[in-house]
Amino acid sequence: MSKRNSQANKSAARERLRAERERQAKKDKARRQIIVGVSIVGVLAVVGLGTWGFMQLNKPSGWEAAKDAKVTAPKNTSGENGTNVVIGKSTAKKTLELYEDSRCPICGTFEQSIGETVHKDVDAGKYKIKYIGATFIDDMAGGEGSKNALSALGAALDVSPEAFLDYKAALYSAKYHPEETDDKFKDDSYLIKIADSVDALKGNAAFQKNVKDGTFDSWAMKMSAAFEDSGVKGTPTLKMDGKALTDGQSENAPMTVDAFNTAITAALKG
Repeated sequence: MSKRNSQANKSAARERLRAERERQAKKDKARRQIIVGVSIVGVLAVVGLGTWGFMQLNKPSGWEAAKDAKVTAPKNTSGENGTNVVIGKSTAKKTLELYEDSRCPICGTFEQSIGETVHKDVDAGKYKIKYIGATFIDDMAGGEGSKNALSALGAALDVSPEAFLDYKAALYSAKYHPEETDDKFKDDSYLIKIADSVDALKGNAAFQKNVKDGTFDSWAMKMSAAFEDSGVKGTPTLKMDGKALTDGQSENAPMTVDAFNTAITAALKG
């Protein structure tokens, strides 16, 4: 091989090597750009997901939002936000304050034992009742049944005071009232099923719509706040003229008709 050919071959080899290094350098640069781009997208995705997750965790629940929402009060109420619920004849001189939580098992016992007596007394004009609904069991036992049932009671009250009393009795009945730890009242379908046992609410499209739409959710939250502001610590609590009605043996509310009649007779005279 001539010296010139040998030199040319070496030059060609060096040129091929240089070109190959340039191609490899371009590939490496492109690969780095892709990796950096994907990494940035990944970081942004994680940040975005984290931000979304944080927002969701800190987003108020429907009930929390209802606390500050504009209040739609049921008919047959009065006072600020419609939290004054008084039922009975205008000629009745005294008012029995009744504090209850819809999930409260003792309230269930009271209503099953004495609810009919109270209803008859109100119809007879012996006294009016002022209802104050609580929702603290939702916080204690977990869930939202107390709030949802209170909203449904608002829907019943919107129909009539009689529908309200009958529906309250049905909610507390042995047939429908769940265990305290069973949050069945959170389901609108169950509340509507119970309402179908009340003549004024059976198949009542307006009532059902108000329950499903949560029309009175904000009212229920204001009513719950009124209970909290009352200073009453437990349910059921009965008061007349600011004094608690008890069973005569303890600070507890009366749980039998006889004990209730004794307490209410004394309160009416007081």
